[in-house]
Amino acid sequence: MALYRTYRPQIFADVVGQDHIVTTLEQAVAQDKLSHAYLFAGSRGTGKTSVARILAKHLLTRGITDPVLKQQIIKGVEDGTIVDLLEIDAASQRRIDDARDLIEKIQFSPVVASAKVYIIDEVHMLTKEAFNALLKTLEEPPAYAHFILATTELHKIPATIQSRCQCFPFRAIREDDIVRRLQFIADQEHIVVDREALRLIARHVEGGLRDAISLLDQMRSLVKITPKDVESRIGSSGHEHIEAVAKALAEKDTSSLIDAVRRLEEAGVPLDLFLRQLLGLAREHLHKALEEKEPIKDILRVLDTLLAAVRDVRFAPVPGLVVESALLSLCQPSEEKGTRKADPFGLESKGKEKTLKREKTGEPAKTEAPVAQTAVGPVPASSLASAEFQAPEVSLENIRSSWTHILEGTSPASVKMSLKNGEVQNLEGTKVIVSFSSTFHRDKVSATEASRTIEEVMQKIFKRSLKLECILEKNHEKSEGAKENVVNLAEAAAEIF
Repeated sequence: MALYRTYRPQIFADVVGQDHIVTTLEQAVAQDKLSHAYLFAGSRGTGKTSVARILAKHLLTRGITDPVLKQQIIKGVEDGTIVDLLEIDAASQRRIDDARDLIEKIQFSPVVASAKVYIIDEVHMLTKEAFNALLKTLEEPPAYAHFILATTELHKIPATIQSRCQCFPFRAIREDDIVRRLQFIADQEHIVVDREALRLIARHVEGGLRDAISLLDQMRSLVKITPKDVESRIGSSGHEHIEAVAKALAEKDTSSLIDAVRRLEEAGVPLDLFLRQLLGLAREHLHKALEEKEPIKDILRVLDTLLAAVRDVRFAPVPGLVVESALLSLCQPSEEKGTRKADPFGLESKGKEKTLKREKTGEPAKTEAPVAQTAVGPVPASSLASAEFQAPEVSLENIRSSWTHILEGTSPASVKMSLKNGEVQNLEGTKVIVSFSSTFHRDKVSATEASRTIEEVMQKIFKRSLKLECILEKNHEKSEGAKENVVNLAEAAAEIF
């Protein structure tokens, strides 16, 4: 038998990492205040089904005084042979006919136990019609009927269903709790394993104890499980690359970042996992900066960029390119002149140590050629190395004159294309108002990342912090509305015919 089945919790005391739920349910059992409907929500392998079965034991044996019968019911739950406990997989029984069949069967009284319990796993997979059919029964079930719903995607459960259940959020299990449980199982099964190997497993499963036990089961035939054995089966976690990448970001070392991404791909590290680890490090320093009342502008920029990369990397045809693009974009300057530069990964001290080392050894530091521009925009490339920058006056005329250079500095190409369709309309203080004849191009440019990129380009030219506001040309608002009405009518017609 698989280890995760052998060591499945059978009583509340065996449940790992869900004390906030176990305590509440134990008190409800002790005081005989059990509800008719529960909703367990959480990621996979966190104990939802196990807790549901333990709760079912208490529901099925409530009021039964015969110890022999009580023990038979408990054994029936553990073996899955008792008829008064029905476990339904909503992924395969999601239709309205399945829901109606369940409603018909619920009218029959319990056969052996004192109640009938329905455990519906992956309940979010039910169709809208099935939810509607279940709704009335869930609200007013027979006195002997109880429902325990389990889901990994709570947001897909209709609010009408959630309001009729007691909802319990199952948390991702902490690494230390997973390591302790794995060590207990290893001791019971006489499995020789390094503590660091257990920690690698716990870090890889991201809070899912069942997955962790399955990985241990997969390697139990080895004489001794080492961290190298774990990495050979799950791949490197990328944890050892975090410091190198964070350091390269702090020093704006683009070549090191490209090399780091290449090494991650060669090592088979899941790039989304690596980005989440980098996010965790940035989050720690965000909290630290808030406590010490330090600037957090750069840290927030890092978090926004990494969050976008995590969303994009899963669906990108070249995931490594998404990571490279995100990391390189973080190397672009964003802070205003004269403001203190934030250190989003807490490695500023290491960067200073490197600078001091260069000074001692006499190694020349890498410098970038100054960007030279005229009063209304960039000067020819031939004079970039020697010309001194002079910031042009911020005026409507100068902004319009520099618009070509602003377009040249805008990326990516899709944003540049949309910006070309805009026209500088007005300047109100530090707000540059650009009008568009198309809603699509306006929304493309006004997106957070796009507008931030354009504002950075304007800041380089004018040495002033300017804000971009995108509007729709007034004479096009009606036509856009008419187009939208035509589209809506076309869609409605398509649904009818």
